[in-house]
Amino acid sequence: MPAVPAMLSALNRELVKHPRDLSFIKVVVSGASALDRKVRSQFESYHPEYVVEGYGLSEASPVTHVNPIDERNRPGSIGLPLPDTEARIMDESTGLEELPAGSVGELVVRGPQVMKGYFNNPDETARALRGGWLYTGDVARRDRDGFFTSVDRKKDIIKTSGFLVFPAEVEEVLASFPNVAEAAVIGVPDAERGEIVKAMVVPRDGVRLNLSALEGHCLQHLGKHKRPRQIEIVRELPKNFLGKVQRRRLREAAGGNGNGHLK
Repeated sequence: MPAVPAMLSALNRELVKHPRDLSFIKVVVSGASALDRKVRSQFESYHPEYVVEGYGLSEASPVTHVNPIDERNRPGSIGLPLPDTEARIMDESTGLEELPAGSVGELVVRGPQVMKGYFNNPDETARALRGGWLYTGDVARRDRDGFFTSVDRKKDIIKTSGFLVFPAEVEEVLASFPNVAEAAVIGVPDAERGEIVKAMVVPRDGVRLNLSALEGHCLQHLGKHKRPRQIEIVRELPKNFLGKVQRRRLREAAGGNGNGHLK
């Protein structure tokens, strides 16, 4: 069963109302965006045999990594490169130095599924394809066993007071708060810090969010530079047809102030 996280979240809402034993489903392969831990856990409670995550992009036709469909499956990781596919983690500044296991850098891939180039766009082609490797624009890490974990989009990383903040890490903490259904984090310009962290949160249906409690949750689980300086409650997040949050649209609409603040 191929899926994206938005599909599994929608199925969870239906399964709460109409529970079913899903043990007849042998494998669920989730892609397009990171699978939220709570969404995964809830869906697994209906007993599909395996829920595994993978990774890909349009420029790679579109899959490069997937978790093994056996006991080696590692929730939260994108798994191993597909057969005949190579992957490396390169330094973000030059893209020339391969980084050791455990380091965070740009994910680059090489294999038969990688595109030949962008149509009529040689400049973008030269930026993305270097020496036969596709520079994905995604930030990831590789562990000593060869498993890869996606961290964030390179262009979405927030630079605040000299620190780098990965939105996905902050979003995971926000989403773990009981009354938050979804969360998205962006950087907004700030004269003093360069950027500050702003969060948009969607409350669960029929629930009124206690911003003070949410701020306390962030204080407990996030370092000072990672905590949102603005928290805005929204009814929904803009998404593409795959259910992936469009941070670009959030940044375009981020001119107003949030209605919650952390010092």
